[in-house]
Amino acid sequence: MVGAVRSPSQTWGYIRIISGTILGGALGFYVMHRLEVSYKEKMKQNLINYEREMKRRQGLLLEDEFKDSSLPHE
Repeated sequence: MVGAVRSPSQTWGYIRIISGTILGGALGFYVMHRLEVSYKEKMKQNLINYEREMKRRQGLLLEDEFKDSSLPHE
């Protein structure tokens, strides 16, 4: 139908649907972006804590080996 005349309420309905879809998509993108950024930061902090714990445990193991090797063997 070329040149079909739409009522003003139908035109307004289309505008609302299109603008709601665009704004909803933008809001969804923003929310997911924020979640991803906070998740990456949390994982980075967990990795730092894990590396710190591994270094601490390795230091304890080296201390134990040093103590064991410094004891006189009979």
